[in-house]
Amino acid sequence: MTKNSKVLALKYRPQSFDDLIGQNVISETITNSIKFDKIPNAYLFTGIRGIGKTTIARIVAKSLNCKNGIENLCKDNFCENCEAISNSNHIDVLEMDAASKTGVDDVRDLIEFSRYGPTSAKYKIFIIDEVHMLSKQAFNALLKTLEEPPEYLKFIFATTEIRKIPITVVSRCQRYDLSRIKSNELFEFIKKIKDKEKGRVSDDALKLIVKISEGSVRDALSLLDRGLLTLDKDEELDLQTAQNIFGYFDKSKLIELFIAILQADEKKVINIYRKIYDLGIEPKVFVSDFLELVYYFKNINFITAESTNFSLNDEEFSQIKKISKKIDQHTLIMFWQFTIKTLEEIEIVSNQNLSIEMFLLRLMHLISLKENDNETNFDDLDEIQKKKTVISDLKTDTINQIKNVAQEKKKINIETQSEIKAEQTLVDSFDQLLKVCLEKKEIKLKYELEKNVNLVSFEKNRIEISFNENLDKNFVKELSLKLFEWTHQRWIITFSKTQGDISIKEKEQNKRNQLIAKAKDSELYKVVLEKFPDVNLVDVKKKDNPKE
Repeated sequence: MTKNSKVLALKYRPQSFDDLIGQNVISETITNSIKFDKIPNAYLFTGIRGIGKTTIARIVAKSLNCKNGIENLCKDNFCENCEAISNSNHIDVLEMDAASKTGVDDVRDLIEFSRYGPTSAKYKIFIIDEVHMLSKQAFNALLKTLEEPPEYLKFIFATTEIRKIPITVVSRCQRYDLSRIKSNELFEFIKKIKDKEKGRVSDDALKLIVKISEGSVRDALSLLDRGLLTLDKDEELDLQTAQNIFGYFDKSKLIELFIAILQADEKKVINIYRKIYDLGIEPKVFVSDFLELVYYFKNINFITAESTNFSLNDEEFSQIKKISKKIDQHTLIMFWQFTIKTLEEIEIVSNQNLSIEMFLLRLMHLISLKENDNETNFDDLDEIQKKKTVISDLKTDTINQIKNVAQEKKKINIETQSEIKAEQTLVDSFDQLLKVCLEKKEIKLKYELEKNVNLVSFEKNRIEISFNENLDKNFVKELSLKLFEWTHQRWIITFSKTQGDISIKEKEQNKRNQLIAKAKDSELYKVVLEKFPDVNLVDVKKKDNPKE
């Protein structure tokens, strides 16, 4: 593969610190450490994908092994070592992908290989990409060598998941956090690449590429490569074409949709969204962009057009700033919460498109809930003043009528509250609770209270019990709900390790047993037993005699 046939991300890969963009501080620090011979045992580079971690690792390897030294580091005409490192075939610079070689045996082979000094370079260097993918055993095997390696051995690690690396490994490395490339820097960079490739791409299309790449140089170059390959040489990649290629839509459409929501124009909202959907926009992308727009409406006075990372052009920025003055801030906060919720919902629903349409309808419903005097007509702001004038011109007698109605409503509410209070049921003892259960025909609840519950204590709005293994698992929940329904007060029901009193059924059984025993000792029972030896006394009942 010739240089000209390479994809842009490989063709324009930085070969020295001077070629890097957005990492000036890191470049200067590493260069100075090499100049002053204060080289760490291991470097650790972390950051998002496509930001230059592996590239910097190779540049560091070049800087350590360049035959011309760090002061005269090769830039165009590479020395033997720099050329071999650039092509990833230097015998003393080993690159390993930890995503495919994660085991402890792979690391042990690496350590064994490190016992031998460099063949043609000053340092033997191990570059381990995606180092967080190594297993725990592999990291442990690496620790000792990492802490006290031979003078000729250096490690360079790269990762996107710094938190997955054991702290014992991180502490043995000189860590560098690579920052996202600023939008302006990335824009100027890919614009230069576009000019070198003699591609016809509008600035707005380049800004869209910058926005989508989210600070990743590799992503930006890949998108640019894709855009240039899509069109013929005589055609220009404009914003609309770029949006179609990359699956993004014009922000002005989204702003138009936002205004229609504020106007509660259901038909218009649905039509605009379906047009956006027909462009092939993914539902998640749509919701994410809508969330971003809500943020701009809420904080437009605290940001600039440049700080939006090219998400908005000057015209869109001015439009949002004008409209935001007419929107209640509380409404925007509610919009934000609804949108966040929708992002979660579309992950679990089968038809994401319908979920988004319902989301837009909910936003319009939220607008419609506002009071008339707080509603905003976004076509004519003077309408608000008209409403205020109408209100101020109301006759005194009409206002008095409104007051009378309000007072009547208040009176009704008081009477209703009195009725509710009168409906409250008094439950001031365990026996009263059983009585209420009977009155309310809660037979199952009464049965549980009598047979399976041992009362420990009964206080106002608090019951402490113990129970046997037959108690229904939903007993406490059901009793709490019923007590709240009957008394209009919340009750606390707790379980106690104390045995408590015996159950009502046990008390009744003991009483019955005592009566049977007493009856068996009577003369009458003895006479009956003499005449009927096979009889057995099973129950005793008292006569309905008040004197007894």
